Order: sequence, then structure tokens, then C-alpha cells
Amino acid sequence: MRHLALIALVALAACKEEQAAAPPAPVELTETALSYFCQMNIAEHGGPKGQIHLEGYPAPLFFAQVRDMLAYLKSPERDAEIAAVYVSDMTVAPNWRNPGISNWIAADGALFVVGAGVAGGMGAPEVVPFADSFGAEAFIARYGGAAMPLTDIPDEAVLGPVDLDLKLETPA
Repeated sequence: MRHLALIALVALAACKEEQAAAPPAPVELTETALSYFCQMNIAEHGGPKGQIHLEGYPAPLFFAQVRDMLAYLKSPERDAEIAAVYVSDMTVAPNWRNPGISNWIAADGALFVVGAGVAGGMGAPEVVPFADSFGAEAFIARYGGAAMPLTDIPDEAVLGPVDLDLKLETPA
């Protein structure tokens, strides 16, 4: 009987650990959300957005531009371990100006269009996320670039200097 109770206790502890390991759900974008780096209101800037959930923090860090979020991910300096990362799914976004408030997808499952020459919410070249290859390929057909998973995005695409004289397009 003691062995049975011990097995049940171990199984219960394992279940609790699995539940604790589940990533936090994405948070809807509100009119008061501020971008992590610049503390500007995200709703005032078009293009895809990002949110990073840190372990032990009650609210995510929001980013007005996916490029900025990726720079944070590639940076070695953080306040806590990353629990989850979400990006706007531009496949279902109403439009570039209004990327949506609840169409978040996990960044590690998204396809990102890099090098399209489009301006993100803060005016820098944007890295544009899509839930599937159909959305990414349609975007590439119109704006150029290449689709790749999160792990393949080169550092220089998000950490390099921004040429302020570069003529970037703002998608419709």
C-alpha cells in the first residue's frame, strides 16, 4: 500500500510540474500597451507586433515592431528567463495599419519574411510573421524577401544599423 501511495504522489508531482511548464497565453493588445524599448503607445504604429513573457513577470513585454522584439531575443542581457514569445499573424491581420489585437501565434512556429524592404511600426525594416507559407509567399510575391523560421533569422537582419535614407514601403 505504501508503494502505491508513493507512486501516486510521484505521479501527482509530475503532473504539477507539467502544468507549471505550460507557457503563458498571449495577451490581447490594448490601447494602453507601450513598446518596451521606446515606451511609445503601440496602437499608434502600424505593422506586426510582438510580445515576450518573462518568468516571474505578470505582464508581457510588448514591442511595436517585430524587428525590435527579435533584437531583444538575440540580446544576452535579460531580466528573466523567457517563458513564451508571440507575434502578430499577418496572414489574418485586418491590414498593415491594424495588425489585430488577438491574432497572436507562437514565434517558434511562425514563418518570418526577412528582407522585404517594408517599414515596421517604428520605421525600420520589418521582419514580418505569418502562421503559414501561403501568407508568407503572397507577401513575398508583392514585397520581396525570403521566408524563414525564427531560428534562421540572421543577426544582421535585426541587430545591424538602420539606414535612415533607405526608402521603405509601407504595405496597405
